Parts: sequence; structure tokens; C-alpha cells
Amino acid sequence: MEKSEQNENIEQGSVFQQDAMHGGEPEGFPDNAPTLRGYKAICVKLGLSMCVYFLCRLFAGWLFVQLGNHGGAFVENYFGLISSLLSIIFIYVIPLVVTVLIFRSTVNYKGKYRALYKKPKRLARAMGTFPATYGLGQGTALLTLLVMFLISRGLSGHTYIEELLRPTYIETPTNIASLLALMFILVIIAPLFEEFWVRGIMYDALKPYGVGIAIIITSIIFGLMHGSLYMLFYTTAFGFALGYIRYASGSLFVVTILHAIVNSIGAGALLFSTLQQMTNEENRFINTIAIIYFVSMLVMIVVGVVVFISKIPAIRKYRIENGWTEIGPWKKTAVFFISIPVILMVVLAFNEIFGGPLIRLILN
Repeated sequence: MEKSEQNENIEQGSVFQQDAMHGGEPEGFPDNAPTLRGYKAICVKLGLSMCVYFLCRLFAGWLFVQLGNHGGAFVENYFGLISSLLSIIFIYVIPLVVTVLIFRSTVNYKGKYRALYKKPKRLARAMGTFPATYGLGQGTALLTLLVMFLISRGLSGHTYIEELLRPTYIETPTNIASLLALMFILVIIAPLFEEFWVRGIMYDALKPYGVGIAIIITSIIFGLMHGSLYMLFYTTAFGFALGYIRYASGSLFVVTILHAIVNSIGAGALLFSTLQQMTNEENRFINTIAIIYFVSMLVMIVVGVVVFISKIPAIRKYRIENGWTEIGPWKKTAVFFISIPVILMVVLAFNEIFGGPLIRLILN
């Protein structure tokens, strides 16, 4: 694609202009020309990395059950706080360290963190993508809720299916310490770790093989790693939007902040729900503020959906850079999903999504 054509596409179609088409991304990978063999190797590494993640989640689930059954009064009182600390270790720290080790020869950020988290020149315009991003994610969540409700009504009487289709929510903390720990994970730990992990390491490993496939695969991984049928479609759509913004801005700074803002909105809802339960729902002030907050959330969702729909014509005109054309996008996707570690990753992911049959098998 000629430079003049690229600039025309940006001006006509992107949500905001890139700082540079080819210079915006940190040079995190080797200069070797991408090959089919190299792409297959990246798929294997992605699968292995996520297998470690889901195995850590499986172990953490088993550990939580053991703590609940044998932890004693102290663990029972502070179970939320302890489980949050263990989640940081087993769901974020260990899998991310393993991912860094697996990709150390593919993505090298040594001395390049400043470039990775640089602020785009048009930061305000980049942050202006929030309504559309939030609308896409939450609109998908509402649509998922509707579909799940209609299916569950049609399959009334099938207990397991009804349980599976019931939306999953974060369990309300029982004390302030547990609440603060959970909010810290949602607002700080999750955005920092997940963005560096998915749209940092994984995205940059895939980028030489095409930006489009990098966005698609990382958004699928992002959806699967949340381990919930209800959140699968919402987080995949949200991840797709963040992947596009990652490419267009050339920086993890914007997507990390956007991720934190979205999680902060959810954390606020959790805060009010917890306060209502702790005050036995009799505090009129808290109840009034909670109602205003939830109505504001609904308004933001509606506005975001409208903004996203209005952006669709512009997005459709925008051509995403494709740096490797040895095989087409469908074959790239197929090569990813037929990789043995990726197949195992999907099995472990669906174990989480379908209520953890593997952990029940282990416990029995």
C-alpha cells in the first residue's frame, strides 16, 4: 500500500489518526522475515502460554475449595481478601512470567518500555474512543443476556443448562478489606497485566503475520481467558475494540487506561451492591446514589451503542495493514486452531466456561 493511500485511509476511516503507520509500534520482535513455520511456532507458544494460565486457574479453583472447607474461622472471615491475593499470584503473576519466558526469543522489550507505553500525540482523540468501545462491549453483553434468557426459557426444566446460561457475577465481598482487594484487582492489576500480556506480548508476536489476525486472535484469547459463557462474547468484542485502538495508537497506554475505566465502572457497581448489603439495604442515601449510578451506567451504554453504530461507516473504510500474505486470513485462523497446544487451551477454557467439570473430576 502506498503511503499516500495509507494516509487517505486514516483520514477517512480511522476513529483517530495514527501517530505513525509503521513507526508507532515498538520494535519488539526480530528482523527475520515471517514464514509459515514461524507463524506455526507462534501459535504453539500462544497455546502453551494459555494452557499454563488455565491450569493455574484450575489449581486456584481447587485451592479455594480447600481453603473454604478446611481454612478455619480466620480464613472464613477473610476469604475474599485471601482469594484475591491468591488470584493475583496464580491468575496473573505466574502465567505472565511464564508467557514472558516462552516469548523471550520472539518479543524483546528490553529497554523499550517507554516506547511501549508512550502517549499518542492525539491522546484526547484516542481517549474519545471510549464511548464507542464501551458501547460495543456492553451492547454485546446485553445482547448475550437476551439470547441466554430466550434459550433458557425454551429449555426450561433442564437444570444444568439453566445454570450454565445464568449470568455470572462477581461474588459480593463480605467486608471492606475483601472489597478493597477485589477493586484493586479490577481497576489496577487486571488492566496492567492483561494489556501487557495480551495486547503487548501476544499482539506484538502476531503482528508480523498481519495486524488483522493479531487483533482477531488476541481478542479471542482475551474472551476465553475470562472463563465465563456470559463474558465470552462481551470480552471478545471489547478485546477486538482494544486491539484496533492498540494498532491505531501504537501504544499500550491508551488501551490500559480504557480498560481501567471500564473496569472502574464495574467496580463502582460492585461497591454500591456491597454497601447496600452491608447496611441491610436500609440506608436511603446509599440506595439513592446507587440508583443514580446504575441509571447513569444504562445511559452510558445507550450512548455508547449509538456512537459505535455511527462509527461503523468510517471503520469500514479503514484498511488494516497486512504485512504477511503467504497464506490468507482464513488459513491463518485455521492454522492457529489446529495447533495441539491451542486445542488443549480451548478444552481447558471450556472447562472453565461450562462450570469446571475437570475440577469436579479431580475432587471426586
